[in-house]
Amino acid sequence: MEPSPQQPETRRARGPGRTGRDLTRGPIGRTLLLFALPVMASNMLQSLSGSTNVAWISHALGEAALTAASNANIILFLLLGAAFGASMAANLLIGQAIGSGDEALARKVVGSATVFFIVLSLTVGVSGFFLTPTILGLLHTPPDAKAYAIAYLRVIFVAMPFMYFFNFLMMAQRATGDSRTPFFFSLAAVGTDMVLNPTLIMGLGPAPRLGIAGSALSTLTAQTLTLFAMLYYLHRKNSVLILRRSEWRLLRPDFAIIRTLATKGLPMAIQMVVVSGSAVMMISMVNSYGVHTAAAYGAASQLWTYVQMPAMAVGAAVSAMAAQSVGAGRMDRLDRIALLGSLYAMLMSAGPILLIYLFEPVMLRLFLPPGSPSIAIAMHINTIVLWAFVFFGVTFALAGIVRATGAVWPPLLVMVVAMWAFRVPAAKLLQPALGADAIWWSFPLGTIISCGLLLAYYRWGRWRSGRLLDDMPRGDALDTGMGPPSVAEETEAAADLADEVRRSSPSAPNRPRSEAPAE
Repeated sequence: MEPSPQQPETRRARGPGRTGRDLTRGPIGRTLLLFALPVMASNMLQSLSGSTNVAWISHALGEAALTAASNANIILFLLLGAAFGASMAANLLIGQAIGSGDEALARKVVGSATVFFIVLSLTVGVSGFFLTPTILGLLHTPPDAKAYAIAYLRVIFVAMPFMYFFNFLMMAQRATGDSRTPFFFSLAAVGTDMVLNPTLIMGLGPAPRLGIAGSALSTLTAQTLTLFAMLYYLHRKNSVLILRRSEWRLLRPDFAIIRTLATKGLPMAIQMVVVSGSAVMMISMVNSYGVHTAAAYGAASQLWTYVQMPAMAVGAAVSAMAAQSVGAGRMDRLDRIALLGSLYAMLMSAGPILLIYLFEPVMLRLFLPPGSPSIAIAMHINTIVLWAFVFFGVTFALAGIVRATGAVWPPLLVMVVAMWAFRVPAAKLLQPALGADAIWWSFPLGTIISCGLLLAYYRWGRWRSGRLLDDMPRGDALDTGMGPPSVAEETEAAADLADEVRRSSPSAPNRPRSEAPAE
């Protein structure tokens, strides 16, 4: 598909290997699918690594250690979620810069975001290390699992700076249109982790026997080694994501970008915290039913990660395509991206759901000892919960579209209502009548409500008028406030964002965009 006539005339040519792939052209369905498949493979590898770790912990150390890992992993998800919003805002900015052909803007975002994540990750890591016992106490972690959980979680906090930057760089590559390179580095990280995990847990060969802390240390080691390898590779490829020595001045934070990361990233970070917070409430309620129910929930949730992977992959593809399309002024592509993204997410989620229902006992025995009473409990949980993840895919795809335009608050409000007005109250209030089943039924309730609310916002909301920079000019067209802006308005706004950041750089020539040279 050729660019529309309203597309900016200053769109620059891009060299292969520098800024990834142009996602604003070509057939939407095929481009979306080809982009999503490596992302899904990467996510599946990450889940496989996590599942392998849990399997080794369970079989080598017992159900108490499995419960400890489940509790600690909830905290890990919460911590990664705290940085997710800023990371997503940075990558949407990178995607829009790539879509408009402005490499200078993309590099400025990378410089400011790097400093931002270094400060954030060090703050979280140091404070979390010392607060680990208090955090686990708030989760009501069972006493026989608490010692395991403290050892595991403290290593996670030490790993936090490396995990934050690893995830940011993986997402940033997808924002440039490259989903294949992150897949290969995911493969390297997961392969290393799967070798180190049993080695450090059980002390195989010359390695020390570290127990559950060895599982966390293997993840830290694998991601750190892969991070440095990825930085070296991107440097050799002269990637837009790597700052050369002459560009280190860009590490001086640009406060317009930092403000965007904070204001636009905050709602997305809060959304992850809302989800993680509800998960913390759930596991706290689950823990009250004893170690067998907690272990069953931990094993079932391991299977859920595989079910969510297709939807998350499609959501990442939708977000990258939408961000580049917004930057290029191709607002006409968004509805088609949303429709195909939602359909792909539903169909691709249905496959693993069906496989789990068919082979559930075999899969659960990977995480639970043979003959454990937790297996029957986990199968019962999946009967109630699993099917509803089909709707999760639609929510993820539509959220990726509306966030790409800068409308970041509505998805947060949808999640707050679904999680805290429906899921958590239903789980608590219905327990006297339904027992633990109240917890399990609250999952499909929250998923369906969040999907319905986001569908309604996508249909009737004003997300097309959103933007990533609050003070970005809207252009000269009259805005009556009664409807979404035209394609021409969006194109002008995206170009103004590039101009504003370009003008704020002391090293950039202060030329109008109509005079910008082709690279």
